[in-house]
Amino acid sequence: MLYAITPAAVLILNLIQNWELFTKYGFNSRKADKQKLAHVRYNWFLLASCCYFIVDMCWGILYERKEVEAFFPFIYYLTVFYFLFMLLTMLTWTRYMVAYLDKSGRRSGLLNHVVWLLFLIGLVCLILNRYFHFMFSYNQERGYIGGVGRNILFLLQIAFYTVITIYMLVVALKSTGSQKIRCIVVALTSLVLGTFLTFQIINALFPFYATGLMIGISLIHSFVQVNEKKEKEVHDHIASTMAEDYEAIFYIDIESGEYLTFSKSQKYMTLDAVATGKDFFKEALASIESCIYPADWEYAKSFYNKEAMLKNLEGRRSFSFKYRVLIDNEPRFFLFTVMRENNGQYLIFYEKDIEDELRTEKKQKENQKQTITFGQIAESLASIYDVIYYVSVKDSSYVCYHTNDTYGQLEINSSGDDFYSESLFIIPKIIHKEDKKKLADFIKKDNMISTMETHRACSINYRMMVSGKAQYTRMTVRKSSDGSHFIIGVENIDAEVKKENEHIKELKTEKELARRDELTGVKNKTAYMELEASVQGSMDNGQNFLNFALVVCDSNNLKLINDTRGHAVGDEYIRSSAKLLCDIFVHSPVFRVGGDEFVVYLCGDDYSARHDLMNKLRSQVIEFKKTDTGVILAAGMAEYNAENDGLVSEIFERADKEMYENKKYLKLLV
Repeated sequence: MLYAITPAAVLILNLIQNWELFTKYGFNSRKADKQKLAHVRYNWFLLASCCYFIVDMCWGILYERKEVEAFFPFIYYLTVFYFLFMLLTMLTWTRYMVAYLDKSGRRSGLLNHVVWLLFLIGLVCLILNRYFHFMFSYNQERGYIGGVGRNILFLLQIAFYTVITIYMLVVALKSTGSQKIRCIVVALTSLVLGTFLTFQIINALFPFYATGLMIGISLIHSFVQVNEKKEKEVHDHIASTMAEDYEAIFYIDIESGEYLTFSKSQKYMTLDAVATGKDFFKEALASIESCIYPADWEYAKSFYNKEAMLKNLEGRRSFSFKYRVLIDNEPRFFLFTVMRENNGQYLIFYEKDIEDELRTEKKQKENQKQTITFGQIAESLASIYDVIYYVSVKDSSYVCYHTNDTYGQLEINSSGDDFYSESLFIIPKIIHKEDKKKLADFIKKDNMISTMETHRACSINYRMMVSGKAQYTRMTVRKSSDGSHFIIGVENIDAEVKKENEHIKELKTEKELARRDELTGVKNKTAYMELEASVQGSMDNGQNFLNFALVVCDSNNLKLINDTRGHAVGDEYIRSSAKLLCDIFVHSPVFRVGGDEFVVYLCGDDYSARHDLMNKLRSQVIEFKKTDTGVILAAGMAEYNAENDGLVSEIFERADKEMYENKKYLKLLV
């Protein structure tokens, strides 16, 4: 009974200490991301330890009554399970350690292979021990006798624990801060397990290994689990505090585009934002024209592309941009910041309303010029506008000013009794038909009064018809300092808008042309080299979450077609080849990398359905071959393997080799 007390006590202590981990993370590693995988693996180690404690406890209870013949079969099989769960603790501990370090290189792979080998050796030895008692046996008095095989197996485990102790200490030397302390604790735990296993060799009838397991589990609980929990609480508190300053925070999976949204802003939620989504980039592009100020559409679209975001993040921690968002149909400047999460798997995307900050900054700059008279300021600002209306809030009477071109002074042009009714009368005559309603709504007295109660200024862009041509115009409304009048400025922004639109169009066209194949319209070799460099960078940085494949294709008989039927027919043959690939691989980019050579980068849905798509392509080509009605494309596919592939070119070469095999096969078909 004394023997059984120790494993029983450590079993209870283990469950008390770690019950929260069991319930929080569970045991399903398939659904766990990289951050949770280590916790799931640790739960498996704890479970193996609990099973070991239970077996050790039961063995101790029955062994003290070994003279009872009916108990002996149970004692024997409990001894088998004793060794089995001891090996399982070593296996699950090693898998936890590898997951904790988030390593997938040669060393981690070697550790995994070695521990599995030791586990299998131990398992075979336990099975064979039923016939050859080299692991353990019992004498005529049913006393336990450890065999040579037991000692050898223990020594192998001790050696393995020593190796992973040294490995963790080396990792600790390269780490800093709390991570260094945790690596040292993991190393010490491995050392404790090996040390107490040594004691177990010396005295088989005392539960040394159970004691060592509990010491190790307590070390991890005190210095790893508790500290990580505290750090997470601090990080959550910091994140919550930061969220107060932002309209919304998006947490985006780079590979899949899935995202979570965090927002405490009622203002932002008026945009019908959702808490989760399947494809951030696609949904962001789709919402631009409904949420973004029209003049900023093209500018905003240039950022909501995964490749563009990752390109902007190259060599820096974060980048920012700003444009106007429509909040209750009112344009407000937002600042957008994108940064990578530490593990590189996610993007964090912040949205912040900076309209008030910009206005405050503008006000501060104005206050710095207090030495200038208000009259000079007014006339200087007035030079921006073609016309200025000074409208009474109380009775709607107004005075219209224009700028004297010669002296730059304000001069009265006209006046009236009701600015609003006169404006609504003239709008249908001089405003573009598509802008009449929005300008009429903007210029209504009730709307202007309610808007200016919460805004320092508001503006609207519209088109005025001048000599039958549309001219972009901006109307800006401000309130006088005493609140008695509206100051409404009208300016011609036609040249500004056209220049901006032309510039955006030129940039977009230039970028597209540089990466587009003129003959087929698909992406060219330059675009493929950029993609290859980007993917290679991700592979070099250890981002093994990538799932992609390359399809290499070659158009058969192109030279014969060019020689016998002319280059025009050959060009059409190449275009048909590109169209066939685009029709089949709908969700993947197609590149023309040579005269008759194409590459398809399979990702996302196309990667998941890659085998079906390849079968579809090859079936279509065979049909064309039999009926002589279409292009003949030889194709080969190769998938990225994180364990073996270090270069994108290696994947390309495998696909290219398979393509040549397919080419030989097609030539044999009649």
